[in-house]
Order: sequence, then C-alpha cells, then structure tokens
Amino acid sequence: MRQLEGKTAFITGGAGGIGLAMAQAFGREGMAVMIADVDTAALATALDDLRVQQIRAEGIVCDVASRASVQAAAKAAVEAFGKVHLVCNNAGVAAGGPLGAVAEKDWDWVVDVNLKGVVYGVETFTPLLLSHGEGGHFVNTASMAGLLSGPGMEPYSATKFAVVALSEGWAAQLAPQGVGMSILCPAYVRTRIHESGRNRQAAYGPATAPPQDAPPSPVLSGIPVAPVARRVVEAVLEDQLYIFTHPEFRDAVIGRHQRIMQGFDAADASAALAALPPRPAPVGRT
Repeated sequence: MRQLEGKTAFITGGAGGIGLAMAQAFGREGMAVMIADVDTAALATALDDLRVQQIRAEGIVCDVASRASVQAAAKAAVEAFGKVHLVCNNAGVAAGGPLGAVAEKDWDWVVDVNLKGVVYGVETFTPLLLSHGEGGHFVNTASMAGLLSGPGMEPYSATKFAVVALSEGWAAQLAPQGVGMSILCPAYVRTRIHESGRNRQAAYGPATAPPQDAPPSPVLSGIPVAPVARRVVEAVLEDQLYIFTHPEFRDAVIGRHQRIMQGFDAADASAALAALPPRPAPVGRT
C-alpha cells in the first residue's frame, strides 16, 4: 500500500493502547477507521477522541475469540465504508505463571484471543481485501515475545511465536495477490495489557490474580504508543514484513539465532547422521 488517503482501516483492540494509537495515526493519513473492541465503554470514548481529531471513524463491539463476532464486525465495516484495505489484528491478552501452575482456562483464553483471533481476522478479511482489486495489507500484532521466550510467560510467547509463523506463511501466499503482510513485534510499550483480565470474557472464568509480591509490570516503563503507531504506518507504506520498535533487543535475537546455528553445527558433526547420503538444500523455503 503506497497510498493510504481515502482508504479504510479495520483495527481490533482499537479502543486503547497500540490499537487506538494506530487508528489515530492511520486517520491522520486520511484513512477512515473502524475500531473493534470488546470494551463497550472504552470504544465509545475512543470514537469520541477520533472524531474530535476530524478522523472519519466508526466502532463495533467485537470479541476476536469468536469467529462469528469477527465476521459480523467485518460486515459492519463494509456496510459503513464500502471497502476495507488495511486490517490490523491487534487485540491481545496476557497470562503466564510457573510451569504447571497456569490454569487451563488461562491457556484457553490466551490461545483463543491471541492466536485464533488473528486466524479469524485474516481468514475473514482476505476475501474482502481481494474482492475490490485495490490491494490491501494486514498488520498482525505479535511481540518481541514472538522471537524470545521468557520464563513464566510461555502461554503468551507460544501464541506470539505462532502469529509470527502464521504471518510468514500467509505473506508468501498473499503477496502474488497484491496483499501485503506485516508482523508487529514490540517489546515493552505503555499499554494496559498487564491488566487485560479486566475485559476477560465470562466463558473463561475470573482472571488469575497475580501474586501479592509480584514486581511492577515492565510495561509501565515501556515506550509510548504513538511512536509505535507511526512506525507501523512507515512499515505499511514500505511493505515491510517485520516491524520492530525496540532495536535494543537486536543482540538478544542474534544470540538466539546463534544458539540455533550451534544446533546445526552439532548436526553437521554428528556421528549418528554421518552415514546418511547428501541431500539437496530445500527449495522455496526461507
């Protein structure tokens, strides 16, 4: 997407945090925006904020853990604006804990919102982006936790690793059809994701309370949301697959890749594998 003015963006988790910041940033580029969120009160406040800024905006209550809810939201976006060009699958929640201590409903909640929510968004909107022939773009919010897994955050990291993997595969499928794909991988940003239990759906039961001696969330000392949103605008215009907002994490990612390469080195030197005949390198894999 080399030009944004006059086009439409659909953003989940759009009533706050990075989602609302993206709505503001894309709105300032001349896009109409449909924000979707499970928080009805926050949605109304966000719409007021966008309209005060002279951004053409509508909103809809949407639970991304429900395919039917995402489909209804997509229908509402088309009814409101005629076409959708940019879809930001941004809604997300966080849960974690020691090995064996994460409740089953916590696993279900994180997987349904963070992983299935992105699947529902891409599968629902792909036909709509292709239908008008004007091209389009997806931004799927993963995390630096989609590249680096910290202890105690395995449920969150597992879903974010999955979003990276899905998006890499979808990017190759969609590029020949004129639809771009970006994977947003921020580290700590000042949002309320550490309080995501406030909007937890009733089907998952009450949120697990953090230990009383838990340290303050590092999210509280993260970077502001506005630069993250501006970075997303840059990346969409330049059709960048990976969107990083915390370059200081480069060495940590390099360290992980080096450990992976050490595993390949060990395979090269393996006596167990030495008797196998040479095999050609895979074709068409990146």
